[in-house]
Amino acid sequence: MRIIISNSSPDPIYEQLMKQVKAQIISGELAEGDSLPSIRKLAKELQISVITTKRAYEELEKEGFIDTVGGKGCFVSQQNKEFLREKRIKTIEEKLSEVVLEAKKLGIGLDELNEMLLLLYKEDE
Repeated sequence: MRIIISNSSPDPIYEQLMKQVKAQIISGELAEGDSLPSIRKLAKELQISVITTKRAYEELEKEGFIDTVGGKGCFVSQQNKEFLREKRIKTIEEKLSEVVLEAKKLGIGLDELNEMLLLLYKEDE
């Protein structure tokens, strides 16, 4: 698990940690059943408070991304495949919204944007 904490981010540290763990679960980098570092170990590695790490793990558990097993640690929970697919689709929609906004600012029409997307989509075929 790779986590990068930014001191210059406006987001609280626990949120940065949560977002990155969620992203890794949604992308499949962390698979269901994968073990997460202990709260203490992760706090030490990231040089952050144990309380901050604990809060992030608690929030991830509330949202159903991880499960805590007493005496064994925290694990990526079994995810609903449709739920993960929806999360990925939402991420794509958000990125496409940014692209559309930028295209409009540059005066790029729908046909030209569609042509660009088609070229990019077929690039690896």
